[in-house]
Amino acid sequence: WYEKAGIDLNIENGKGSALATQRVGAGITPIGLADMAGVLVAKGKGADSVAVYNVYANSPQGMYWLKSSGIKGVKDFPGKKIGNPAADGARVMWPALAKANGVDPKSVTWVNIDANAKLAALKSKSIDVTTSFYNIHHIFQRELGDDMGFLAWKDAGINPYGNSIIVNAKFLAENKPLVDNFVKVTQRAFAACVKDPKPCVQALVDANGALKFDNELDNWMLVEVLMSDKFSREVALGYFDPARMQSDYDLVKEYIGIDKPFDVKSVYTNEFLDRSIKMPK
Repeated sequence: WYEKAGIDLNIENGKGSALATQRVGAGITPIGLADMAGVLVAKGKGADSVAVYNVYANSPQGMYWLKSSGIKGVKDFPGKKIGNPAADGARVMWPALAKANGVDPKSVTWVNIDANAKLAALKSKSIDVTTSFYNIHHIFQRELGDDMGFLAWKDAGINPYGNSIIVNAKFLAENKPLVDNFVKVTQRAFAACVKDPKPCVQALVDANGALKFDNELDNWMLVEVLMSDKFSREVALGYFDPARMQSDYDLVKEYIGIDKPFDVKSVYTNEFLDRSIKMPK
């Protein structure tokens, strides 16, 4: 589909939202995928990027721990070790979750571990808590069983927009037709996968030999939950609600801080979306 739209697409492996916002903001990579709250933080630091498509209308962030550790929730995190990649979006947003729940953000110790090592580190007790997206919740359930402790950020007062597609602002200004095609093809592709996920999941598995079809199909079903909100169902798939974007900006400013304040309208646009493409109701 991208090739037919005249787009020579090369997909790079991601290493966390923080790195994606840096690379796209600096123009090293023209297009990237990053947690929206992290995009707002980076914009305040001078990263010049614009969000053009929202993938996760609900925050996918979650915290996982072993119930046998005695941890029951965020208030038990002080003094504990939380493991995830250094550039993980959850680490960037942690101060918001901590402060919203009456916890000192500096009361935990961060441990740098690879994304694929989270479960092993938790099971070996080399860390006390880890972070993960809700779309692989079923894997944590399978591996940890009844000993799994879990908190969804959206249920703890923090529900900013999640992963969104961002474009370098200079690249966007100089390549609007290309970005328009890219967004519309991407929007159509997501809608097609919602309608019939099996070919999409099979393509993913074919491109990544270590993945298993059944696991990734379960993964996709949870992704659909994250994609669905009032606006993706009623306005357009990938739509940013202006009021919610302002709320997200205010949340980030209050709990994390924005180095150089800006008009939140400058960091996103809905102009490239096909309004006829929506999530099923």
